[in-house]
Amino acid sequence: MKVLFDQNVSFRIVNLLKDNYPEVKQVRLLGLENASDLKIWEYAKENDYTIITFDADFYELANIKGHPPKIIWLRMGNTTTKSIAEKMISMQSVITDFILSDDQEEIACLEID
Repeated sequence: MKVLFDQNVSFRIVNLLKDNYPEVKQVRLLGLENASDLKIWEYAKENDYTIITFDADFYELANIKGHPPKIIWLRMGNTTTKSIAEKMISMQSVITDFILSDDQEEIACLEID
């Protein structure tokens, strides 16, 4: 299960989540920090990542272009990287089902608040 955080979430989240999400990346670590949302979306699609973001633009891209990639839209407002990591860990089973379950293959976006 590969997850990719966009530039709105600190690259430091990778170290906080690597035990629970071994294939976690952040755009800065992939040289995509200043890339457009479309470029990040295309990278995620080509490399089987689910995008995790605070940005509604990825949700809109999924509505226009479909999926993959799937989108996890963080709707929790201004918060710390540690709080985001804690939420991701506490919701790991929901996130795993969203990404991998055949029952949810038609759903493009999971909103987390």
